[in-house]
Amino acid sequence: MQFTDAVAVSGTRRTADGYLVAEARSVRTGIQLYAGSEVGKPELPVVRVYRPADQVFSDASLQSFTHAPVTMDHPAEAVTADNWKKLAVGEVSTAAKKDGEWVHLPLILKDAAAIEAVETGKRELSAGYTCELVWGDGVAPDGQAYDAQQSNIKINHLAIVDRARAGSKARIGDGAISWGAAPVSTTDKETVVMTEALRTVVVDGLSVQTTDQGAQAISKLQKDLESSAAKIVANDAAHTAAIAAKDQEIGTLKADLKKAQDAALKPEDVDRLVADRAALVQTVKAIDAKIEIKGSDADLRRAAVKAKLGDDMIKDASDDMITGMFKAIAKDVKPADPFAAVVKDGLKQTLDGATASEKAWSDSVTDINAWRNQKEA
Repeated sequence: MQFTDAVAVSGTRRTADGYLVAEARSVRTGIQLYAGSEVGKPELPVVRVYRPADQVFSDASLQSFTHAPVTMDHPAEAVTADNWKKLAVGEVSTAAKKDGEWVHLPLILKDAAAIEAVETGKRELSAGYTCELVWGDGVAPDGQAYDAQQSNIKINHLAIVDRARAGSKARIGDGAISWGAAPVSTTDKETVVMTEALRTVVVDGLSVQTTDQGAQAISKLQKDLESSAAKIVANDAAHTAAIAAKDQEIGTLKADLKKAQDAALKPEDVDRLVADRAALVQTVKAIDAKIEIKGSDADLRRAAVKAKLGDDMIKDASDDMITGMFKAIAKDVKPADPFAAVVKDGLKQTLDGATASEKAWSDSVTDINAWRNQKEA
């Protein structure tokens, strides 16, 4: 794949013959951003391409820079021996070398028109080179993620250009017909040229100028933001519905609690039940004192009817029928009166704890006196 990469001409001087000697840096390591449409991935607005140092500074890569031709703008075709005389205006002088993350290039311009163009302001160089683009996600040593990486980098020419790295329009102006792919952004401020190629994009009510690729990236981020906002709205609605359902559940529980409290027995109800039970027990005992008091009221009534009328009367009889029979036999009996029974048997003195204690003390005194009297006799 063919790439272009811009650098700035610096450190120029004239030789005695009028040639222009200059120095430049070209092709750096690290990650640069490219338009996806220009590297075979039109579905991606931006592609992160990693240039490993071992590829940028490999012997083959550096040797390819040596004596590479310098052209005015990018030619439509690669520079070869067949068109060198027509296209070249100078060349990379000697061997390229590593300069930090960049490749350092000494070059010489020999064409007078090209020299004048550089001296009057056309001072950027755009490297035209080929490389293999290896696709695959990865992470560079500095921690940045990338989508592809370059290998087998080989320089073809350096083009003197007016502008570079200003988007596709600027590259068309550079004449990059076949040398198309160029970074869409850079951290090298010296080589960034802001041109009319920038687009104005409205982001959150603010106008922002950016490149075509930047606009595509912003559009994608805005869509992602809208998607996230929709998810948040959906989550809020689900949360509100869950709260409403919980409130209804709490309301139901409170109503059930109030009903249970209202249905609970009151003290007067308990007193009435105890009195009714006591009256029933007295009546049952009056009917037959041998009846064992246990079970429910219905059980006691059934036992009383059985004792009074026999087993046949209670066989297959419902509780209501038993109740009717019980009323019939109960009206002829008189429950025992506990107070009358006490009066009949007479009052019997019983010793409480204090009286018992006094009696024990009195008995002990009597015993002591008895023992003393016996000793004196």
